[in-house]
Amino acid sequence: MADRVLGTTGLRVPAVVLGTSSLGRRLDAPSAVAVLRAAVASGWRTWDTSNEYGDAEAFIGSALAGLDDSAGPVAPVQVFTKVDPVPGSGDFSGARVRASVAESLERLGLDRLPLVHFHDPERMAFADAVAPDGPVRALLDLREAGTIEHLGVAGGPIGVLRQYVGTGEFEAVVTHNRLTLLDRSAETLLDDCADRGIGVLNAAPFGGGALADDDGPVRSYHYRAVDAVQEDAVLRIRAVARAAGVPVGALALRAAGRDPRVAGTIVGVTSTAQLAQVTAWAATDVPDDVWPELDAALPDRAHWTGELGR
Repeated sequence: MADRVLGTTGLRVPAVVLGTSSLGRRLDAPSAVAVLRAAVASGWRTWDTSNEYGDAEAFIGSALAGLDDSAGPVAPVQVFTKVDPVPGSGDFSGARVRASVAESLERLGLDRLPLVHFHDPERMAFADAVAPDGPVRALLDLREAGTIEHLGVAGGPIGVLRQYVGTGEFEAVVTHNRLTLLDRSAETLLDDCADRGIGVLNAAPFGGGALADDDGPVRSYHYRAVDAVQEDAVLRIRAVARAAGVPVGALALRAAGRDPRVAGTIVGVTSTAQLAQVTAWAATDVPDDVWPELDAALPDRAHWTGELGR
């Protein structure tokens, strides 16, 4: 579970990256800052956020500003963020991208950003995104100016992400819910990224919770109701986990990290208890003979999200 280099960026990322989506939307400032400072103390020093993750960027800025010498220097905490439209407006123009980055810098209290992702590009037509006055051109200009160091794209539909990878302008990708114990839709994207030296971060390894519980009802995966095949697969995964004496969450967390094409996995937490739990899962020894059994439990492609599925 050692650090890996994120593609050709030169950035080093740990096996587990702290996600802040739920933290920014569900917690108040004192609770969020407490979780973030606990993350620093526990060694979680690469954080993923976004302009639209509620108050996440402001919380991160407060947490970083409040670090004292005993916590170590601020520099080892690297924050990756994303550009987003004006909430509710749909405005994802080049001007909006520049404003989004400026807002992020102010909230985070930083002078430059190591990695910025074009977030959920499926919200607009590809031709509009790469137009001369569009968001991609604005991001490229910001990179050339040194405001951001590296450019990534983060989204859902694999086919859409592959379009942006194909431009040759992006250095990193975030894919979510498509590289788990239930879904391998991201395989073609990972192949594209490996061919081009593009770093990959995998997000949502638990599929919204279905792959984090050792028991209880299986209701949803990827924010949708599970079908009978997916439910059966989760039950089979749980049986494998019980037989191996390993929590299901540990298997789900470690699965993508076995792939050399994946630099790190993004996991969101909203409490110090969850932080401790994920830390323990990341350190859990998993027997090698478990993985073929989990591969056998993988549902058929017809039950994956697919290239264009949302």
